[in-house]
Amino acid sequence: MKIITAILLFAILTFLPCTAFGQSRKSVSVQIHTEKKVGNAGIRIKFVEMVEDSRCPTGTTCIWAGSAKVKIEVRNGRGPAQTFELNTGVAPTVANYGGYDIKFTGLTPKPAVNIRINRNGYVATFEVAKTKK
Repeated sequence: MKIITAILLFAILTFLPCTAFGQSRKSVSVQIHTEKKVGNAGIRIKFVEMVEDSRCPTGTTCIWAGSAKVKIEVRNGRGPAQTFELNTGVAPTVANYGGYDIKFTGLTPKPAVNIRINRNGYVATFEVAKTKK
């Protein structure tokens, strides 16, 4: 009986924090020049500008994977917007605003050999989570 209780307690303590953290994390994709509300966080993210895209194009072999840099504005209903520049792969990848961490996790489309990307077609993905105290 003690073994079953110990296993059950271990399982609860192992998986409960993962579940609780997973529920407080929200993924949001924002097209360039548009703004999106982030769930119940009370903040909005606007993808202002594609600053740089040095990611390795598909169909090539690169020494370095490269990075993308975007400029975003983050605001809530009560205050002015704050501007951040975030990167994929190299710091800074995370911005802190209003008690939330906003992590730049991806950008589409990916560069490809001999294909020109429409600058208005970019979509940035961010993961938003309550700041750990």
